[in-house]
Amino acid sequence: MTIQQQNDEGRRFSGTLLRSARITPTASPEEVRNLVFRTEDRSFDGRTGQCVRVLAPGKFGNKHHTRLYSLAEVEEGERDSTEFTLCVRRCHYVDDFNGQEYPGVASNFLCDLQPGSEVQFTGPTGYPFAVPDNPQADILMIGMGTGIAPFRGLVREIYRRHGGWQGRVRLFHGARSGLEMLYMNDENKDFSLYYDQATFRAFQAVSPRPHFGAPVAMDRALEQNAAEVWEMLQGADTRVFIAGPQALQATVDKAIAAMAGSADRWRALRQRLADGGRWQEVLY
Repeated sequence: MTIQQQNDEGRRFSGTLLRSARITPTASPEEVRNLVFRTEDRSFDGRTGQCVRVLAPGKFGNKHHTRLYSLAEVEEGERDSTEFTLCVRRCHYVDDFNGQEYPGVASNFLCDLQPGSEVQFTGPTGYPFAVPDNPQADILMIGMGTGIAPFRGLVREIYRRHGGWQGRVRLFHGARSGLEMLYMNDENKDFSLYYDQATFRAFQAVSPRPHFGAPVAMDRALEQNAAEVWEMLQGADTRVFIAGPQALQATVDKAIAAMAGSADRWRALRQRLADGGRWQEVLY
């Protein structure tokens, strides 16, 4: 289910910014920040992979400008509080009328926040990326851009909280260039912490022509590992988690349909996975 299908705003909460850190190198034209918030409202029950709707100050007479962000990580505090992390890319948009570029309202509001500032938000919405109970289950994660953010917390949960995971854990993540590769650049090597885990492997997909806005070569990364990916999809307890821009769905469908031998065969398998609660996606 896509986050666009979630229309219920839910209860309003208040969160205080604890930390804000840039996670893309300073040489990268893309600024992406990890923002850690704390809410002391214990009724907030967000989980990794779900989304919250941030209420940024509005413009042009609007009280609020709302934007959905996925929960990259959620930690319950010891003193009746919950900490959660958002991964936010500073965005700009071009006005269709005058051709001028303007800063995105919500993303720039969040990226400019200083520790101690408060934000209003609602949610959570969408389904969480839940680690299965069976430690022998295979887990396939595919993320692009900031869509990879929930998988950082998910991988940590698998290996820190569940111990020796026996199933295969495969992560495919992409960006337009190596400088924009979140959590896998010179400043952030988070996923390398798990390379000594026998069941974990990560595959990077970088656009072959990043300066021309070419699509990330996610389909190529999947095709290069087609035999294993297809074998995992046949597993009785395999979980598949997809996160990223809407365009990612078509890329993944095309690559896996080729593995299946036909689009119809792949659609039937994907429907069985979804019906069993084993296919979950957050697309925006």
